[in-house]
Amino acid sequence: MLTATRVDSEGGATMGTQYHGADSENGDRIDDPSEDALLMMIGDLNNSDNTFVVVQPDEDDPVWFASVAVLGEGGYEIVRRDTARNEHEVTTATSINDIARDLTIWMAARDFPGRPTRQVHDFQNTA
Repeated sequence: MLTATRVDSEGGATMGTQYHGADSENGDRIDDPSEDALLMMIGDLNNSDNTFVVVQPDEDDPVWFASVAVLGEGGYEIVRRDTARNEHEVTTATSINDIARDLTIWMAARDFPGRPTRQVHDFQNTA
């Protein structure tokens, strides 16, 4: 698993776990890509030597992945697969803005090993 240096509230360096990464065919990699990073990577795709981007957890046997591939007739094919949720969806789109936004939202709902679980607390008004 990959690690990264992060800065804590006092300006000190801390080590954090990388939860997923985006890899393109040409060898570019971005750890925990933001929507803007995905937008950039998808925008760099072409029909010759950089035809796809894959995003998946940084683990040996990932349970989910998403990929974006250039279509020969224009546009992009987007594949989302999550075996833990029995999801497999293949769509096409032309707007890299929409693709990056949709993938970011989809990835936010995935399970990441080692990521703290999200908890919702019921706050009551004491006044």
